[in-house]
Amino acid sequence: MRLFIALDLASEHKRLLSSLRRPYSGVTWYPPDTYHLTLRFIGDVRSRPIMEELDHALAAVTTEPVLIEPCGVGITTQGLRSRLWTGVAPSRSLNVLQGKIETALRRCGFALEKKRFIPHISLGAFDGEPGADIVRWIQANNLLRARAITSEHFVLFRSHRGGDAPHYEACAEYPLTSGALPSLEAWSL
Repeated sequence: MRLFIALDLASEHKRLLSSLRRPYSGVTWYPPDTYHLTLRFIGDVRSRPIMEELDHALAAVTTEPVLIEPCGVGITTQGLRSRLWTGVAPSRSLNVLQGKIETALRRCGFALEKKRFIPHISLGAFDGEPGADIVRWIQANNLLRARAITSEHFVLFRSHRGGDAPHYEACAEYPLTSGALPSLEAWSL
């Protein structure tokens, strides 16, 4: 299973961000129901004992609820593929949660994340250089500021490969203020 940990977005944020989509040639806009804020990419996990250890470690993560406030837009290019995203206003609660998740994963034997945590929400992707329409899109939306909404849980997602648009499946939800264990029955190898 290809796994990652994220904060799911409120429907209000998903509606706002989906309103930024435009019919630009070559841009694949992600479906709004896939919008999320990745806290940590894990990668492929195939061992049931490791998945159970991961589940217990994540269930033990507790912190205060997290504010999610989308703001601004931008492009990140990796190789020939570029991603369009909206940023997320930095907050102490978000950094604390991400740090606790990183610590929990290291205790389970996962390597330290090499990339610095930069909170963002991926909206779409394209190949090649950004055209004039994308540059105008960034200029028109670079001052975007959404209302801050509190998130009281984080989610372990499974990523399914294939096609242009991503497909994610929630495996387990973890409340931020409780150590209650979610069911592992939804996880199948």
